Amino acid sequence: MIRTALSLSMLVSAIACTVPWQIAAASDDHEQARQLLEQGVILPLEAILQKLPEPIERILEVELEDEHGQRVYEIEILNSKGEVKEYVFDAQNGELLKMEHDN
Repeated sequence: MIRTALSLSMLVSAIACTVPWQIAAASDDHEQARQLLEQGVILPLEAILQKLPEPIERILEVELEDEHGQRVYEIEILNSKGEVKEYVFDAQNGELLKMEHDN
């Protein structure tokens, strides 16, 4: 499984500017993510973040992964109630696939 983790600094860069992502650190992982975005294979992270179904206090982690041939964004948040939740979105069409709640 190809696993691409986006650090918080990359997330800030991705939110601050749309296509192409301006990421300071050089890495094959985010270069691959940038290429997928430019090719229209995945949606921009900003578009996915707008699909979160609740207000967020803080974004804790964002990962772009390939799960059995399907690219997904995994987004872990702290919501306004202090709960940690993880959302999994289809990176191509933005469909919410799964939501998990940490107790």
